[in-house]
Amino acid sequence: MANLLFDESASNSETSKGFGWWFSGDTFERNAYEERNPHSRSLSYRLNSHPGRLTIIYFLALITVSTSLLCLPIATQPGKKTSFSTAFFTAVSALSTCGISVVNTTDHWTIFGQVVLIFSVQMGGLGVMTFASLIALAVNHHLKAMQRLLAANELGTNKLSEIRGVLQVVLMTTLVIEVVTFFALFPGLLSVNKGNVGRTLWESLFFAVMSYNNAGFTPDGAGLYVNNWAVGLPIMMSAFCGTLGFPVLLNIFRTARMHKSPKHWSLHTKITMIMTFAIVFMSLIWFLAVEWDNPVLFKDGDVDTRMRRAMVAAVMPRSSGFDLSWVPGVKECTKVFMSIVMFIGGGSTSTAGGIRVTTLAVILLVCKAAFTGHTDVNAFHKRVPQHVIMTAISITASCVALVFIASVALMLITDSSLSHAMFDTCSAFGLGGYTVGVAQENNPASLYVLAAAMVVGRLGPMTLAYAVSRPKELDVVRYPEGQIVVG
Repeated sequence: MANLLFDESASNSETSKGFGWWFSGDTFERNAYEERNPHSRSLSYRLNSHPGRLTIIYFLALITVSTSLLCLPIATQPGKKTSFSTAFFTAVSALSTCGISVVNTTDHWTIFGQVVLIFSVQMGGLGVMTFASLIALAVNHHLKAMQRLLAANELGTNKLSEIRGVLQVVLMTTLVIEVVTFFALFPGLLSVNKGNVGRTLWESLFFAVMSYNNAGFTPDGAGLYVNNWAVGLPIMMSAFCGTLGFPVLLNIFRTARMHKSPKHWSLHTKITMIMTFAIVFMSLIWFLAVEWDNPVLFKDGDVDTRMRRAMVAAVMPRSSGFDLSWVPGVKECTKVFMSIVMFIGGGSTSTAGGIRVTTLAVILLVCKAAFTGHTDVNAFHKRVPQHVIMTAISITASCVALVFIASVALMLITDSSLSHAMFDTCSAFGLGGYTVGVAQENNPASLYVLAAAMVVGRLGPMTLAYAVSRPKELDVVRYPEGQIVVG
C-alpha cells in the first residue's frame, strides 16, 4: 500500500523532478519492519518518528553550545563578567531571533562573542524545523515520511516531493537577501564610519544577518540609524522580507518569473500580504496620531523626519528590536498596542514569531462566517479547511494563556506593572526584540521566564504538541452531536 501511495516509478521521474527516490518502496518496507519490531528500532528511527522531539533536541543543543561559548572569557570584554543567566538568556534570544539583550552588545561582548551571536541568529533564522530536516537528510540520506510532513508544514508546501528543493531555496533565499543587504548597507555605513573600511565591513555583515533574521542586536549600540535613510532603509526592507516567510517569497518569485499578476498568488500569499500591509498601515497611523507630539520618538522633527521615524516604528516592532531608545518613552496605550502587534507577529514559517498573521486572518474569517450565518469559512473564492480552523483557534488560545501566565509571573518577580510585564512577554514570545526594562541582568528569574517565552515563540506550539505525542489516525467513531450555548 505504501508503494501505491508514495512510490514514483522511473516513468514518472520528469514529473517528480527526480525526487521519487524519497518514497521508494524499500524505504517504507524498512520503516514498516521497524514499526512492527520495537527491538530493531534504531536511534535515528526513534528520533525521526518524533520529529518534534528531534527539533527540540536540535534547539537545546544549539542553546548549550551558544551558552558555553558566551561563558568563555574570550567572549567578554576585559573587566567584564558574564553570569550563566546572562549567557543563557543571550543565547536563547539570539537563537530564537528575538534580539532582547540585557547587556550592551558593543561594551560587553568581544568580536568573538559577537561572532557567536551572528552564528546563533543565523541558525535560528534558518528555522528549527528546516535545519532539523537538513540534518536528518544528511544523516539518513532521506527524510522519514513524518519528518517530511512536518518539514512541509514548516516550509509551507503541501507537496512532499518539493521539500528537498524548497530546503535548497530556503538557503539560497537567505544567502541572496543577506548579500544584497550587505552591499546596500556598505555605502551608508562607510559614510557613518567616516571611511573606516574594516569597521564598515563588519557592521554591514552584522546588520545584514540581524536585519533579515529580525534580531535586534546591534554591533555599535547606535541602533537603526533612523536619521540616516541610506542605512535605515536597507535594514527595514530586509527585516520586512524576513517577516513574510519563505513560502510567500518563493510564491511571489515563481509568479513573477512566469509573468503572472498577483491574482495568481496562492491563498496563503494573498492573506499574508494583505494582513502584513494592514498591520503596518494601522501601526503607521497609530504612531502618527497618538505619538505625534512625543519628543522622545520624533524629537520635534519636521514632517519628513516624523514620517520616517513613524515608518520605522510601524515596521520594526512586529519582530525586529532595533533602536530601543524611544520605546520606554511612548504612552501606555502605545505600549499596549505594540504588545498586540508583537503578539500577532509576522508570516508563517518566517523569522518572526507570534501567532502569525495568517492565524489572525483565519480567526477573523471564522468570526465573519459565524456572524453572517455561514457554515463554511471562505476567502478569495477558496474554502478554508476545517483542520486549519481548529489549528488557528488552538494556537491562539494556547498562546494567550502562555502570555497571561508569563506576564503574571513577571509581575510577581519584578513588581512591574501589567502593561510593562505584558510588553516584555509579548516581545519575547513574538520575537520582537523590544523591552521596557523588565528583563534585568541582576534578576535571573525574569530572564528565565522570558527565555521560556522565546523558546515557545521560536519553536511554536504545534512543534511542542508533536513532541508530546505523535499524530493519531483520524477518528473512526463519531459521537452524536450535543448542543452547547455559547456567547
